[in-house]
Amino acid sequence: MVKDHRDLMVWQKAVDLAVEINYLIKKLPKEELYALSNQMRRAAVSIPSNIAEGRARSSSKDFIRFLYMARGSLYELDTQIFIAVKSGYLTDSDIEFAMSLYDEVKKMLNSMISKMINN
Repeated sequence: MVKDHRDLMVWQKAVDLAVEINYLIKKLPKEELYALSNQMRRAAVSIPSNIAEGRARSSSKDFIRFLYMARGSLYELDTQIFIAVKSGYLTDSDIEFAMSLYDEVKKMLNSMISKMINN
């Protein structure tokens, strides 16, 4: 039974992704500290944060809206990771684990949104 946001597997995986992004950010050059690094950190932290905030809301409609925001932050993070790789800051092997977590979170969010809309 889901008591709060911490019981949601999607929240747990999103936290894992945020932690992995914090690890990857350390590989970025110092000149990206207040640009790409900051954007990646904010997007990554926003994913589980929106899931938690949405879960705390009083209606399913509100929760769905926050799940959409979490998904938007997830896609934003994907773009930022792509830019980091394209810029030569990270390699495909650097991001392999993060992208597997990204895929899991994306599938879970999409499934959760679909189930809640169809209920």
